[in-house]
Amino acid sequence: MESNPVPRDAVLVVNAHSRKGEQRFEEARAKLEQAGIRLTAAHAVSDPADLVPTVADAVSRGAAMIIVGGGDGSLASTIGEVAGHDCVFALLPLGTANSFARTLDIPLDLDGAIETIAHGTRRRIDLGRINGHSFANAASLGLSPMIGESVPQGLKRALGRVGYFVWAVWCFVSFRPFRLRVSDGTGERWIWATEVRMFNGRFHSGVEFLGSEPIDDGVVVIQAVTGRSLLRLVWDWFARFYKLPARDAATQEFRGRRFVIETKPRLKVSVDGEVLTRTPATVESAHKAVEVVVPASRPLPG
Repeated sequence: MESNPVPRDAVLVVNAHSRKGEQRFEEARAKLEQAGIRLTAAHAVSDPADLVPTVADAVSRGAAMIIVGGGDGSLASTIGEVAGHDCVFALLPLGTANSFARTLDIPLDLDGAIETIAHGTRRRIDLGRINGHSFANAASLGLSPMIGESVPQGLKRALGRVGYFVWAVWCFVSFRPFRLRVSDGTGERWIWATEVRMFNGRFHSGVEFLGSEPIDDGVVVIQAVTGRSLLRLVWDWFARFYKLPARDAATQEFRGRRFVIETKPRLKVSVDGEVLTRTPATVESAHKAVEVVVPASRPLPG
């Protein structure tokens, strides 16, 4: 018998502003209850600014489990509210890239995600932290924040990942390389870079950037695309998207529990798809900070 089962009572919070959120809220609520999850409350949040207060209120009222439906930005902004509390975090991937769900090996279709919640298991995992903001999957600086901050919502809703690519090409024209300093407290390194990714999980913008990297080892990975050539950055994304053998040729990686990063010039930082801070930044791991629901039959890498 399972000694620490997934709770059967939960609060559902769906970002109705996400790409699939509005039309899937009622369906998700009905199917969760049909699967045996008793929803003590259900919220379709039309204003993303209300997501965190809604989740925080549910946690303060003693919710046994919070189920958040939305994209990676919705998950990143709310999962930190569950950390440190006797509350389990579950997710319905309703966004564009769904990188955190991919890292946890959660099915990307609604029925599969609900099946995971109803029959999955609990696992305690790390969160990343950057300048006080939690990230479930990845933070980044360089071209990605420029794209994420400026991409038209209409384009994102209509085309999904293709819309990101179209807008990325548009932003690429005005982008410039930068100087990067990475320090772990014992030494530092200055390099030229065109993009920096800071990983808690394995995926970024729906693309797998790391292999079997554990998500519960207390380590964050900083991956920098080195050099001043923007074509090198294009190659890196291309190679990772198609999982080519030479996909690590353009990057340098740093692994550790805590880093300080600086850039010249100062740059904005995207946290799971939302621009929340800027350099200089302190990046660290919050070891096993939160308990999540994952598939019972497929152990996570690491």
